[in-house]
This record gives sequence, structure tokens and C-alpha cells, in this order.
Amino acid sequence: MSRIALGLCYDGSGWHGWQTQPGGHTVQDALEAALSAFLATPSVATICAGRTDAGVHALQQIVHLDTEAVRRDESWVRGLNAHLPSSVSVQWAQPVAADFHARFDARVRTYFYILRSAPVRSPILQGRVGWVHDRLDDQAMREAAGMLLGEHDFSAFRSAECQAASPVRTLQALDIARQGDFLIFEFRANAFLHHMVRNLMGTLLMIGRRRRPPVWAGDLLLARDRRLAAPTFMPDGLYLAHVAYPDAPHLPIQAPADALLRHLGALLPVRHP
Repeated sequence: MSRIALGLCYDGSGWHGWQTQPGGHTVQDALEAALSAFLATPSVATICAGRTDAGVHALQQIVHLDTEAVRRDESWVRGLNAHLPSSVSVQWAQPVAADFHARFDARVRTYFYILRSAPVRSPILQGRVGWVHDRLDDQAMREAAGMLLGEHDFSAFRSAECQAASPVRTLQALDIARQGDFLIFEFRANAFLHHMVRNLMGTLLMIGRRRRPPVWAGDLLLARDRRLAAPTFMPDGLYLAHVAYPDAPHLPIQAPADALLRHLGALLPVRHP
């Protein structure tokens, strides 16, 4: 029995998130069906680095599985992609140590939120980026972002369905860069709560619209009450961009900004934040 790590990229539009569920139509369902077809075996279980929600995309989702099959790395990629829908693609495959764990060995996770601030929505970018018609105060959002950094109880920014044992997380970075009509939000943390990034986005946008002062972000942290924060923002522009494994430096994982440019550079006028 050997353990294989896979790097996945997917367009989350239309999928019911990563994690398998009774109704089906999840990315995990699609991948495990492709694995069963490729390996000619009834079922193959997979573990991922981060369980993305419905409508959320991944530039670099990391998955591991155990198998007795022996295949070349390129055969895993080509064989699985032949059985996957066009919105999901294996980017690379590589054997890993038997004790490697895609979820528990991950030390840092990076998400990007791509937001377009323009008077009229773009049907070409539908599902790929978030959109607001307001003119936003970038500096006010950056000031609020600074208050959210560090280790905090993020109860005000977790969903009611969150199953995490603790609401405490360490937000290592929250950077905001503008490229024309586009704003690129980079969130980096040891881990994220359910809906945490989208809830943070809702609060930042409330501040960016000048409906609340920047200090409101800090007040919400102290209050620890989800009911006081802004509504959860749309999933369209959210991308799992990078997962760091310090104990597995050989994995072919791109830097977050490189992954963003590789997959979205032809679509969006974005550069390194």
C-alpha cells in the first residue's frame, strides 16, 4: 500500500462544495468516481487539505489517498483527467510518505478573494469573481484588516454550522491590493473556520462602503457574536490558493501569487499583490 498526493484545480461554480454528501455533485464525489474508473476498483477514499464550500474554487487543493496500484506520476494526471469533468483537473501527482496527511500536516492555508468594484456587473466574469457596484474605501478596509491580524477568537466570523472544536485561529496576513476595478484580498492563516473568509469579506465591505468605521472589525472580534457582524458574502470570487507543508518541501506546490497568475492571468488584469 502506498500513499499518493494529488494537486487539484477546480472551478467551484455549480458544485456543492468539496465534501461528499448524500445528494452528490461535489468535487470529492467527482474525484473519487474518477479514481474508481481509473483504478478499476469499487471505491477510493480521499482526504483533502481544506473542505471548500459550494461555489468556492481551488487553485491548489491538496489531496491524499492510499492505493496498491502502481502508476507513473504522469499516468495519474492523464488517467484521472480523462475521467474528470472539465471544471476539475489534477495538476500533478506524487508519492508521499506513509504518514503524510493532506489536512493535519498543513501548517498554513492561503485564500484569495477576487472582487470587482464597478457600476455594472460583467457576465463574462460571472461565478469567477465577486462583484459590488459601490465605490470602496480601500484604506478603510486595510485599516480594519490590521485589527484582525494575530491569534483571536473568530466566533463573530464563523457559521452556525461550523464543526471546529475551537473558534481560535491565527490570521497571519490579510492584504488588499487594487488592480483597476479589481481588488485582490489575500487571507493567510493556520486554518479557517467554516465561512470565515466570506464573513470577513462581508465585514470588510461594510467598512469599505463607509457604513461602519474600521474600528468595527475589532469590536466584532471582542463581541464574539456572529449576529452582530455583516452577512456572509458571495462565494464567487473565493479561491483556495496555497497549502504549506513544511515537512514535505518536495511537493510541487506553487507560491500563491504564481498560482493565481497561472490560472487567472489570462482572465483578470492581476499582478502579485
